[in-house]
Amino acid sequence: MVWSHFDTTLEEGLAAAAKWADEHEVGLAAPVDAVLGEYPVGRWLKNQRAAARRAAELERCRAEGLPEPEGTAAPLSDERRNALEEIDPGWCPTWSIDWQRAFRLAWLHIKAGGTLPDKAGVVISDGEDLGKWAAAQRVGFAKLTMPQQAMLTGTLNVTAAPAKRTRAEMWADNLTAARQYHEREGHLEVPRSHTEHVNGEAVRLGAWISQQRVKVTKLTPERVEELSALEMRWS
Repeated sequence: MVWSHFDTTLEEGLAAAAKWADEHEVGLAAPVDAVLGEYPVGRWLKNQRAAARRAAELERCRAEGLPEPEGTAAPLSDERRNALEEIDPGWCPTWSIDWQRAFRLAWLHIKAGGTLPDKAGVVISDGEDLGKWAAAQRVGFAKLTMPQQAMLTGTLNVTAAPAKRTRAEMWADNLTAARQYHEREGHLEVPRSHTEHVNGEAVRLGAWISQQRVKVTKLTPERVEELSALEMRWS
């Protein structure tokens, strides 16, 4: 006798989730299309996360004395939340489950003695391109939450990619190299292959000087004047 269809559905979902976690090292970070046999465990977990967020939003509104948000999704009960947390404490992150899954795959790869590549197509784990994912985290580091940033730096040693220099900054660096060369050599007849070292950084000064001669008509008067002051030969 089935006394409660709701309870039966819940038990089926929990059983499928537990079995999935046993069979996959990423725990309950299952993709939405994941199935266990014919059971749609990925879709079921997505619904439970939606219910958990609904419960959290209701609790916040009540605590702040705000009207309850509209919506038809039933909030997750404490009993169901506890059951899922027993299987995987990180089953319902505040970020996307796809990010959680990729992070765990990367962590498992490192635990096994691997390293995260810096380009795509090198390490594919369970369908996830770890190099491509890690590169995206470096570029978008500032947009991640603080817990995500801490997880990346503390566990995977992934940090933010260096900020790209602006055109003004690149001009200033090259001009500094040109002034340094002029002060040392007394002219600005720089061989095209010459590299000038400024504060430990290599500047391809020769190629840059040649480029400025070619595009002199596109330079601002101020920049033309800065190079002319260093005895720049424009032709």
